[in-house]
Amino acid sequence: MATALLTTILLSSFLVVSSAEISSKIGINYGRIGNNLPSPYRTIETVKSMNAGRIKLYDSDPEILKLLSGTNIHVSVMVQNNDIIRIASSQAVAEQWVQDNVLAYYPDTMIRFVLVGNEVLSHQDRRIWPSLVPAMRRIKNSLNTHDIKNIKVGTPLAMDVLQSTFPPSSGRFRPDITDTVMAPLLRFLNGTKSFFFIDVYPYLAWSANPKDISLDFALFRSRVNQTDHGSHLVYTNLLDQMLDSVIFAMRKLGYPDIRLAIAETGWPTIGDIDQVGANINNAATYNRKLVQKMTAKPPLGTPARPGSVTPTFIFSLYDENQKTGPTTERHWGLLRSNGTPIYEIDLTGKRPLSSYKPLPAARNNVPYKGKVWCEVAPGADAMNLSMALSYACGQGNQTCAALNPGRQCYEPVSVFWHASYAFSSYWARFRKQGATCYFNGLARQTRANPSRGHCSFPSVTL
Repeated sequence: MATALLTTILLSSFLVVSSAEISSKIGINYGRIGNNLPSPYRTIETVKSMNAGRIKLYDSDPEILKLLSGTNIHVSVMVQNNDIIRIASSQAVAEQWVQDNVLAYYPDTMIRFVLVGNEVLSHQDRRIWPSLVPAMRRIKNSLNTHDIKNIKVGTPLAMDVLQSTFPPSSGRFRPDITDTVMAPLLRFLNGTKSFFFIDVYPYLAWSANPKDISLDFALFRSRVNQTDHGSHLVYTNLLDQMLDSVIFAMRKLGYPDIRLAIAETGWPTIGDIDQVGANINNAATYNRKLVQKMTAKPPLGTPARPGSVTPTFIFSLYDENQKTGPTTERHWGLLRSNGTPIYEIDLTGKRPLSSYKPLPAARNNVPYKGKVWCEVAPGADAMNLSMALSYACGQGNQTCAALNPGRQCYEPVSVFWHASYAFSSYWARFRKQGATCYFNGLARQTRANPSRGHCSFPSVTL
């Protein structure tokens, strides 16, 4: 009886110490793909004023790391994808990277994670894949050489590393990476007591299937629970389901205890016509409730790991105007490019949700049904339009046949008119292959038919 009691006390003490080692403070991803963002100095001052506990960089920028010196903010730095093969091939190269990007700032700058690459296994360049874990080992070896114990080495992966995610108990990794990458990666993370970093976006899962997934379930406000009949675990939100699918996938490879960290999560504030649910109301709701969940004391964890702390980084600090692709890509920020908040949020999780001012009504939570066209965006530069027009018309499939002299869309002879037709025609023809109505910011979607006279613009039907 005494032995059992002592064991229980020791185990309880261990769990308390283990939880204390992991801060539940919310982190922010500091992306900088924009030409109109505040200076690093202003940014770090803003991050401090927001009471962020962590900041994640997509590089190891010297100016930013110096500005973070002396703060209590835990910092994550990143090895660029194009450096992975070189680091994997040479311990000397890894040592130099650590010297230049860690030791030059540590410990005054509280670097806590070195992330090797970004979503490497979603990258089309498969040549990097075999080098991922060896590069992580090289970095870890160098840190060990300098007797640095409190910096963990990891790599952020996207949810597409999983072949199956629903129900969570069916979670398993893709067969093309299971043995070659995931097994060695999990062995490394387990052996170094590091974290499995995952980019997890309930918005993307919900918006791809809004008919079958409840928006309330994605936004942490569902009153209907879902039971995984494989595990008999009960779920109240989509994020927990997605996280647990990773946990079950790791279990299947023999690693049930590797800790999770959320490298990226968030909700976009603006989207295209065909991007359902991207609005300020949903974004504020998701991120506010996320913060409350992840900072709760005692920790909530997930159904598969109740009571666990999951380090979490919100994506992102700013809207980034130079990101390509659909409009949502440029609108995940908590702040506008001028540094002002898009909506109020308390990253400490202490502010009651009822104390916030009313949010703008969500007007696009139901998928739009009808035709959509692509046209030149207001303020587009004529010279850039000419180049984009040449590109759109140079992709074959008679995309711009109607613009030839004498054809129905030739007149008026204007680069703006011709570009609008070309953009709409190109998008309609190649959307299923991943084409977007963007053209480096020169185009936008519209519900108003831009056709004129005998010239009929091709459209996309949603």
